[in-house]
Parts: sequence; structure tokens; C-alpha cells
Amino acid sequence: MIRFTLSLLALIFCTSLSRAEFRAGASVTDITPVKLPVFVNGGMTSRYIDQIRTRVNARAVVLSDGKNQVAIVIVDSCMMGRDVLDDAKAMASIKTGIPRDRILISATHTHTAPSSMGCLGTDADSSYIPYLKEKLVEAISAAQASLQPARIGFAKADAAEFTALRQWIRRPDRLAEDPFGNMTVRANMHAGKNWDDAVGESGPEDPDLSLIAIQSKSGKPLAILANFSMHYFGDKDISADYFGPFSEGLKQRIDPEGTMVGMMSHGCSGDIYRVDYTLPEKDRPKWTLEEYTSGLLDIAVKAYRGIEYREDADIAMAEQRMTLNYRVPDKQRLEWAQRIVAEMGDRLAKTPTEVYAREQIILHDRQKTEIVVQSLRIGDIGIATTPNETYAITGLKIKAASPLSKTMVIELANGGDGYIPPPEMHAWGGYNTWAARSAGLEIMAEPKITQAAISLLEKVSLAPRKKLGLSAGPATKAIAGLKPYAWWRLNELTGPLAEDASGHHRTAAYEGGVAYYLEGPHSAQFCAGEKNRAPHLVEGRLSTDLAGMGEQWSASFWFWNGMPNEARDVTGWLFSRDYSQGISSYGEHLGIGGKNATAGKLIFQTDTLLVGKTDIPRWTWQHLVLVRSGDQVRVYLNGQLEIEGAAKACKIAPCFFGSRSDFESSLEGRLDEIAVFDRALSQNEIHQLTAH
Repeated sequence: MIRFTLSLLALIFCTSLSRAEFRAGASVTDITPVKLPVFVNGGMTSRYIDQIRTRVNARAVVLSDGKNQVAIVIVDSCMMGRDVLDDAKAMASIKTGIPRDRILISATHTHTAPSSMGCLGTDADSSYIPYLKEKLVEAISAAQASLQPARIGFAKADAAEFTALRQWIRRPDRLAEDPFGNMTVRANMHAGKNWDDAVGESGPEDPDLSLIAIQSKSGKPLAILANFSMHYFGDKDISADYFGPFSEGLKQRIDPEGTMVGMMSHGCSGDIYRVDYTLPEKDRPKWTLEEYTSGLLDIAVKAYRGIEYREDADIAMAEQRMTLNYRVPDKQRLEWAQRIVAEMGDRLAKTPTEVYAREQIILHDRQKTEIVVQSLRIGDIGIATTPNETYAITGLKIKAASPLSKTMVIELANGGDGYIPPPEMHAWGGYNTWAARSAGLEIMAEPKITQAAISLLEKVSLAPRKKLGLSAGPATKAIAGLKPYAWWRLNELTGPLAEDASGHHRTAAYEGGVAYYLEGPHSAQFCAGEKNRAPHLVEGRLSTDLAGMGEQWSASFWFWNGMPNEARDVTGWLFSRDYSQGISSYGEHLGIGGKNATAGKLIFQTDTLLVGKTDIPRWTWQHLVLVRSGDQVRVYLNGQLEIEGAAKACKIAPCFFGSRSDFESSLEGRLDEIAVFDRALSQNEIHQLTAH
């Protein structure tokens, strides 16, 4: 008994020794340039600034579990190149002993900070870079010197009011010109300012305001690392934009007499801004920078008050270096660029054409580059990074797949490798796709970087990624209860396949242009807590077939049209059953009429034309049910009979939603919750689909 007791005590003692002792230290280091003026990047052309509005800083936290030590540094900079940061990490490693691949350094993306990286028309300020490197080392060293026993917690709040999509899809008849002289721009920044030019947003926003809070064991605040997806507010002179005031505001509200360090890191914000173009201009908030920051702080502090802490957090961090190709110019474009640059001589670029001509030569000379992706786990909290200006949907992909439910994604970390739109968005052109150091990586860069970040999260958490799926609300359960033949909820983050939720494994395929994961209809009805999701079609569609279907069948779906009703002959086709890439004498097609007597009304076309009665407003969700009983057709709009008549039965198998079979006048808008039934639905069954 004595021997057993001693063994048990020894086991308890050894376990207590091996248990992680979590420690943390934080610092703020002023990196405001001593010598003025300095180059400032963040614009198309070069500019000097010789005035200081707010100081710019490097804010650091060092974490240790007794075995591993990591450093996180958030820097008031537009972006920093990998070579500069690799040098700073090497210097910091020598001074602190923290391995270089355990140091994360990220830019806030203020557009009013000294340039430490050449981009577009602005070169790096060569006199500032050595100073910046020294200050980054100083920040890490100071944070390490203040290490003390600590505890850590996480919170997340919804700050949707303070973020919105800035990239909108243009109408197919309102393309814009790129700097190479071609009419290629189908989507671009701030196109939503003019509703007449646009059909809708090109992707989702990420409303999460995330906080990692660190306290001493006695409860004294040490540091708060926040993360939010909003590109920048906009300021003048040298300034930390809203990132600096937010960081200082955290300290003033939570620990005004102490030494707590507030930090605001940049979430995935490549296509994000603060102006919500879905609102009429008169209803859009007219914040000052101070008002915007204060409102965001209100949300952050409220979330902070509810944080629960743990003292036994262990740490794991992993890094992957990848070589990616640049999209280099072909021979014709290179010769075009060389002629323009030769005419410029030694002067700086003055126009977008000159800027992009110079960029073509730089990409041609470099050909490829190395990038850095990291993931970090602190207890049950995850941090993933990208070295890019990353779209919000990419951050959502990483967070949705992360094995750790508490995950934030920090962009522009460990490098400044430009925009990485998802591959499907490259076809739409716009500033974020024009080949330059600001957007020069290969088309498949986004999925490669996304998968690297998720894989690293798996590595540090020792757990597999999660599978994306939406929960079921009452409307979802109503569809399931009617036992559909096939059912596509359309909540994918990427294509090319749409998963069949009926359990019958009848997947459909996305074809053409598609923007994924936008807001769908009636989230509270289709989901149990999260936002319902839907794709936006950009001359795209969903393709399947009805092979084996008899003459009695029905299709139910929701649609949202982004085109004005008198912009073209047919506003948009919603459903088509015919041979792909053409139309025959035996197909059938359902759409919204255009600039004639049918404008804004449903039309059903076979050997005859049937027309509905109700005007369908733009940018609103509508529910539609198409019922086929042999040569009889009924179409219900929002549960009400809209079209009824004789129309010859179609026996062609290929079936398309959101487009006609020949891709003519595709729906410029969204689809959701497409359910196909192998019977003619009754009035009561249709009521069940619309009652929610």
C-alpha cells in the first residue's frame, strides 16, 4: 500500500512537471520614421509624405509553454516583403533564440505608412528598411523580456455593420477597360456605387471580430490580439489608420492605467471595405475614422467581458514555404511594355498604363517567387496566415475547415505577395487580377495557399479538417419531408460540383462563371443559427439531367435577379431543358421577360409562349415551382399560380438552372435550394414549400 501510494505521488509530481506552463509577454515599439519625407505605398503611383498624423508601431506578443516559444508581431505597414521579414526574423532569432519559423510578422495594411516594399508605382524607401528591421527585433526582444505566467481565452462577435463587399459584378453589357486597352473588366472595386452598372456582390463578407485575450494568472490584462476583415478606413499623412486607434482604444477601455498591449491584425480583406453598397446612398453610414473605430471597440469590449480563460495552453506552430509562378507576360505584351517603359526613361510612372507596363517587365525578370504560410495553435485556439491580400471567402474556407473551432486568419503575414482571387474570379478581370506584383501569382495560387493553411492547422492540432455543411431549419426539413428526387442546397465554397442533399447522390455541375457562398434566402428558415448560402451566377449555370424522369415531375427553387428588367430582350433564363450549347424544337425554357410587353414577368417557352402576370422586382428573393403533368404546365410564384396552360412535354434529359441551354441571356443573379421531384406536386405540397 505504501509502495502504491509513493508511485501515485511520483506520477502526479511528474505529470505536474510536464504540464504546460503558459507564459506571455507583450510590447509596443514605435516604428515612426525619424527621417522625413518617406515613400508611402498603397496607391497606384508614387508619393512622398513629410507629415505625421499618428505614430506607427510594431506590437508584439511572445508566448511560451515551457517547451516552445513563438512570437507574433503586428506592424503598422501597408505590406512588407518576405526578404525584409526573413532578415528581421534571422536577426531576432539570434538575439532571442526563438526559431525563425516560429515568428509571425504581419502588416495591418494601413495605406499611410512608410514603404518597405516596392509595389505598382511606388518603390521601397531604402532608408527606412534597415530601421524597420531593427525595430522589429526590438519589439520581439522586449516582449520576450516581459514573459510571465499567464492564461488565455478567445471570443468572437458579429461586426457585420462595419464590413462589406467592395468588389461588385458588372452587367455583361457594361464592361470596363483594363490598363492594357481591353474591355475585360466584368468585376471591379466599388462598381456597386452605381447600381445601374452592377448586378451584385462578387462574394461573401466575413463579419467575425475575433479576440485572443491574454492575462496574468492574477487576472491583469497583458495583451489582446484582435482580427477583423476590413481593408482600411483611409487617412492622410503618416497614420496607423483605424488599426492603431483600435489597438490603443482597447488599452484605454480595458487597462487605462496599466501596460496592456492592444493589437489589431488584418483579416481576409482583399475584396472588403467599410461602405455597404447594398444600401441606398442616403442610408450608408458617414463615419469619421474615430466614429468607426469607437463602434468597433464597443463590440470588441462587450465580447471581451465574456471570455473564459485557461492556464494550461500548450503551443504548436508549423510553417510551409512554397514556390509559386508569376503570371508573366507573353511576347506581345512584353514588347508592348518595353516600348512604354523605354519612352518613360528614368522618370516614375504617371498613369496606370505606365505602371502596369513596368510591372510586366518586373514579373518577366522574376518568373517565380517563394511564399510563406504558417499555422499556429495555442491551446484550443488556431491562427492561420496567408502572405496575400486574401478575399473574405478564402478566410471563410480556412475557418470552416479548421479542426479548431476558435480560428482566426491573419493576412499579409510573412510577406506581401499580392491579391489571390479564387481561380474562377480571374476571368472577370479587375484591379485584383491584373498581373503585377500586387496581383501576380499564378491563377491556382488561392487554392494552393488555402490548402496549405488548412493542412498546417491539421498538423498543429493533430486532428482532421472539418467538412462543410449547413444545419437544417424548418424550411429545409419541409423539403426533406417531401422526399425530393434530387436536391441541391448550393452552399458550396467552391465548385465544380453541387452536392445532392437528397441522399440519392445525384450531383450537379457548376458551369461558366460562378461566385460562391453569398447570402441566400431566409437564413432563419433554412438554417439553425448560421447564414444560408447561395451562388451568384456570372454567365454561369447549374447543369444536371432528368434522365429516367417520366412526364410527371416538378422543380422548386429560389432565385434572385440582379439585372434591370428592361436591360435586354430576356432579363434572364431560370430553367431550361434542351441539348447543351444549342436549342432545339423540342426543348422548354422558363425565364424572366425583358424589354417588351413581358418585361419583369415570368415567361415559359416551348412551341408556344406563356406569360405570367406579376412584375418581379430586382434584387429580391422569389420562390418558384414548375409542375409538369404531360402536356400541361403550371408555374407558381411565391405559392401563387402564375402560369397555367398547354405546352408539349419535353423528354430531353439535359437540364439547366440559371441559363438557357445555349447560354443565351443567363440569369445574372443567385439560385438556391433547388429540389426536383419525380411527381407533379399538389397544391398542398407547394404550400409546404412556401409556408416557411
